[in-house]
Amino acid sequence: MTKSRTTWGRVVVLGGLAGGATVVVRRWAAARSSTAARGIALPRGRAVITGASAGIGEAFARQLAAAGFDLTLVARREDRLRTLAAELSAAYGIRAEAWPADLANAADVTALGQALAAADDLVLLVNNAGFGTRGEFIDVPLERTMAMIAVHVLATVALCRAAAPGMIARGEGAIINVSSIAAFFPSAGGANYGATKAYLNAFSEALAAELRGTGVAVQALCPGFTTTEFHDVGDYEAFDRGQIPAPLWMPAADVVAESLAALGSGRVIVVPGAKYRAIVAAANSPLGDPIRQAARAVRARWRK
Repeated sequence: MTKSRTTWGRVVVLGGLAGGATVVVRRWAAARSSTAARGIALPRGRAVITGASAGIGEAFARQLAAAGFDLTLVARREDRLRTLAAELSAAYGIRAEAWPADLANAADVTALGQALAAADDLVLLVNNAGFGTRGEFIDVPLERTMAMIAVHVLATVALCRAAAPGMIARGEGAIINVSSIAAFFPSAGGANYGATKAYLNAFSEALAAELRGTGVAVQALCPGFTTTEFHDVGDYEAFDRGQIPAPLWMPAADVVAESLAALGSGRVIVVPGAKYRAIVAAANSPLGDPIRQAARAVRARWRK
């Protein structure tokens, strides 16, 4: 098990020096040598990513590893986490560990929060874990709705509360809360999904205001339709991506690249993709009502 200044203490991983100590040390040093060169306005240290086993979370892991960050990868699928952690450790000479957890489970959130609070190398927390329910509010089982609220809202708040004091004390760090463009377009068939994302936006903006001047940045990342496994699992197993116009889909890697590039810019609400920024801007203009109606019409194609 890898030990940093803080012992995280769960299973994992590490790419060690099996490929040759000199090669790995050189990779490690090169990756960490220049923050500016990698375009991420953070010192190198540990990044904790929830929902890291696929999609946007995996893309964060890959880009942060390439930039020289150590990683704690959090998700339910331990086998995927182990595989990804081993791959990134070997490829980039960083230290990566898998932290299997279900963030709908309060005990798992508490354990992860305790590790965050104790960490002295934590520079970035990415609250990415999440899922969507499909159907009208009264048709979705209450336990699914409550689990979604727990993952999107309760876990995010708890982990921010655990991570922020240490970052403030060290005078540096960042928190990225992965929201959604759905926050701007309350729609039938996704009443609580959009509501949880609107909460994340409001919470992130308020938290950023409270942390101004501390050296700790806060971002709410609001992607649109992103090519991930989100629409392949759970309530969306039968989803047909062809129902959504092809130009609206963005690769997860592009979403993450825009998020990381925006750190240090002072922007809290980050909407990746020029087309989505235009849609959000239009929604807040005198054309807002027609734009929101059009967005709801698109969502209506696949909500049932």
